[in-house]
Amino acid sequence: MASISTWFRYMAHKLEYSLTLSLKSHRREKLSDRELIQIIFKNLFHGKITYLHSGKGPEMSPTMAAHENTLLVLALHLISTEPIVSLVQRYLFVGDAVVLKDPNDSDKYLVRRLAAVEGFEMVSGDAKEEPFVLDKDQCWVVAENKDIKPKEAYDSRTFGPVSTADIVGRAIYCLRTAVDHGPVRNSHTAMGQDSPILAVELDVDEMAKNHKAQ
Repeated sequence: MASISTWFRYMAHKLEYSLTLSLKSHRREKLSDRELIQIIFKNLFHGKITYLHSGKGPEMSPTMAAHENTLLVLALHLISTEPIVSLVQRYLFVGDAVVLKDPNDSDKYLVRRLAAVEGFEMVSGDAKEEPFVLDKDQCWVVAENKDIKPKEAYDSRTFGPVSTADIVGRAIYCLRTAVDHGPVRNSHTAMGQDSPILAVELDVDEMAKNHKAQ
């Protein structure tokens, strides 16, 4: 059972999430004030701000195993260049394990480490490659596994910068097996923000059940 202070911190996250999501819907669908208020309350008191995601592959070892993994992901569908939702960008930090759309197949998703964001100067170890600066709303993601050669890694070193709009969440908990699971190592700031969400929404039994179904 989460403490009262943890619960209030969690509800603050949900309130900001519901307000931002509702305002985005308001702009897109031209909702009336009454409809807007109804959506805000629906988002605030119903549903979660996390979801389960399954993935596998050696790219994110040791965070993820080569076999099927079940991740608890904090939804960040609101990352966008639209001014009304730009405040959500403060939930993305270098060092986070993020879930993003595959640049070559929008129906698939990858899990990679966020290595750099807009304004960062990217310098290659290859002297033949010119340095460059990431443009607005661009980011650089990399595989975690140090044993994979850069040219063989399916990350920004092979497909280039990606848009922050393609990042849909941050992985905050990973279940590799029923007895091997735990919080995902992210940036210090992100882990501090995510702790009340984990305290309220983490359900290892549900993750294990979902994992077995794969």
